[in-house]
Amino acid sequence: MVVQQYRRILVPVDGSEEAELAFKKSVAVAKRNGDETELHLLHVIDTRAFQNISSFDSSMVEQVTKTAKKTLDEYVDYAKKQGVAKVSYTIEYGAPKTIIARDVPQKLNADLIMIGATGLNAVERILIGSVTEFVTRTAVCDVMVIRTNLDNKPVAVPKK
Repeated sequence: MVVQQYRRILVPVDGSEEAELAFKKSVAVAKRNGDETELHLLHVIDTRAFQNISSFDSSMVEQVTKTAKKTLDEYVDYAKKQGVAKVSYTIEYGAPKTIIARDVPQKLNADLIMIGATGLNAVERILIGSVTEFVTRTAVCDVMVIRTNLDNKPVAVPKK
């Protein structure tokens, strides 16, 4: 029997609890798959969120970027302390859905995306769409949606 060995794992992180669980589980997968496994973290700053602000200035984007870098540096440090040798990150700007599902996985030649389950309820998904749902439908590689904690217990009761 052949066991799938993922070598280039992409983990989108956005500061949510779901994304942090996906990150922590990705660290465990990377460790199990060996020293050749590359773990790549991705944070996408949705620049469309700034387009509606009339007093937009670049300092807002700079502050969001600074906060993201701090969090990503902490994640890299955690992964390395857990024994993952190859861990890196990028910060991208634009529409998260296509960047996560297509652009970055193609650029990195990723073979797995580990993404947190959405925290949106059904009405919110209809109105604004779920990044996770889009990624699972359109990604250029395998996608694992993380719905449980490190003990494989549900994080919360699903919203109705």
